[in-house]
Amino acid sequence: MNAQTNDEPLKPDDRDFVTALASGLDVILAFDHANPRMTLSEVATKTGMNRARARRFLLTLNALGYVRKQHRHFELAPKTLQLGYAFLSANNYRSVIQQHLEDITQQTGESSSLGVLDGSDVTYVCRSAAPHRLMVITLAIGTRLPAVATSMGRVLLAQLPEDELDALLETITLEQHTERTITDKAELRACLRQVREQGYCIVDQELDSGLRSLALPAFDAHGRLLGAINVSTNAARIDMTMLTERFLPLLREKAQQIANQVN
Repeated sequence: MNAQTNDEPLKPDDRDFVTALASGLDVILAFDHANPRMTLSEVATKTGMNRARARRFLLTLNALGYVRKQHRHFELAPKTLQLGYAFLSANNYRSVIQQHLEDITQQTGESSSLGVLDGSDVTYVCRSAAPHRLMVITLAIGTRLPAVATSMGRVLLAQLPEDELDALLETITLEQHTERTITDKAELRACLRQVREQGYCIVDQELDSGLRSLALPAFDAHGRLLGAINVSTNAARIDMTMLTERFLPLLREKAQQIANQVN
């Protein structure tokens, strides 16, 4: 098969695609909040590899310093932080956005974040946390949540060209997180059309009971999408009127300031 000459991502059967590298990254990404330490068998099961293949990758990553081995268990080593830091340091707009997120928290008393779309997930890139906790899991830089069930995720999905959005929605299953979660793809498409038209998204207790969030896109001075900024609140503390009449104008103001400052 000929090597690709355009900007489309390589497919696994392309001759330039390095399968070993992809598998090694799969092993690293297998470790998460629910699985911080795993045996060889657990890693093999989670990645869909056979034991011999999983063992080779784990031992190689251990030799490179990215994985630690403790008796029968493996866990990520601190060196893996360098992978994330490379992304963060290469995107120097973070310091500008971080200040605006902190301003949002100071003015609203609520947590504020910047997220980017990564496959079917939204990944937290910047965050200003309020003292109160909103979810059972701890939200931090690097946290991944399903894009279809979050305000930042839906804002970012709404920015995709129709063909890319269609392809992505074909590959995912809409899970029921709460009784309010949208699980019908036609309803979700209608919701995303509305988000695209109005320029912002509110998700009310669809990912976690009591969690209500508002998000809108953030662009740089050239119109390039940087991600989505949000404010997350407790539904019992902040009603919809407060969200749309006070928080929405503030987020729009901050998005405009970001666009003025990030080239």
